[in-house]
Amino acid sequence: MASWSRQRPESPGGFQPHPSRTLFLLLLLAASAWGVTLSPKDCQVFRSDHGSSISCQPPAKIPSYLPADTVHLAVEFFNLTLLPANLLQGASKLQELHLSSNRLESLSPEFLRPVPQLRVLDLTRNSLTGLPPGVFQASATLDTLVLKENQLEVLETSWLHGLKALRHLDLSGNCLRKLPPGLLANFTLLRTLDLAENQLETLPPDFLQGPLQLERLHLEGNKLQELGKDLLVPQPDLRYLFLNGNKLARVAAGAFHGLRQLDMLDLSNNSLASVPEGLWTFLGQPNRDMRDGFDISSNPWICDQNLSDLYHWLQAQKDKMFSQNDTRCAGPEAVKGQTLLAVAESQ
Repeated sequence: MASWSRQRPESPGGFQPHPSRTLFLLLLLAASAWGVTLSPKDCQVFRSDHGSSISCQPPAKIPSYLPADTVHLAVEFFNLTLLPANLLQGASKLQELHLSSNRLESLSPEFLRPVPQLRVLDLTRNSLTGLPPGVFQASATLDTLVLKENQLEVLETSWLHGLKALRHLDLSGNCLRKLPPGLLANFTLLRTLDLAENQLETLPPDFLQGPLQLERLHLEGNKLQELGKDLLVPQPDLRYLFLNGNKLARVAAGAFHGLRQLDMLDLSNNSLASVPEGLWTFLGQPNRDMRDGFDISSNPWICDQNLSDLYHWLQAQKDKMFSQNDTRCAGPEAVKGQTLLAVAESQ
């Protein structure tokens, strides 16, 4: 269901908007209205009992130093290829750092050492091809890391060492073709993983081992061809699963077996002509209600007796089905072009 994916909030990188980030923007608007910004060449600064919040965009000049009580800093749209060497010096209380829409090509290994309390790092829309090992060694409190829309072609587990508190990881919109084994092994608190819009063709067998309670998994817009029966087993509490816009032609019978809490499943825009019996058994049951729905549209379904299990399931779950008019049979000829739901109801 492409509309679901496209409507995902993008703050930062497809995650639900971070409450403090939203508050930050509201405060900056208020600050501007109160005359806190002195001229177009000044960064916007808002001071409160919680600390200083600073937002810099062209034509403002990037400050040479930050107030010691700075808790939010945004330096965006400057087309920087490198950050000023001492940008974060003296800002040990910094909690959020937004560096989106620059042209950063690399980061210093010592980049984050002055800010050990950092919770959010947004590097959306830069030109990073890698990260220096150890860059997060002083980032034990980092909750959200956004690397969306960079130029990552490979990913090394050593780049992410030190992220003990990570809950949201966004690697969407890069050029990743494969993932390293053990990528998530140390991310026990991870809740959201976004790998959408890459070029992944396969996933390592241990891909989801590590997180204890992953809730959202975005894999849409890749080149995945198969979903194995064991891939999702480590994440029984998964609530949102986006697999739309891949090349899935095969889904194993037990692929969804352990998903106890699934609220949303998107399999639209794939190459599914049939699915094995028993695939849907554990989805949409009274104690596993898919309350946010499902989408299996824009697949080349062959509507014959091999889909009898799916027909039965659809009739019970049709109120939760998105894009019903776009979920049609590609064959056999007798039912070609008919909606899958209509064929199901005629059985």
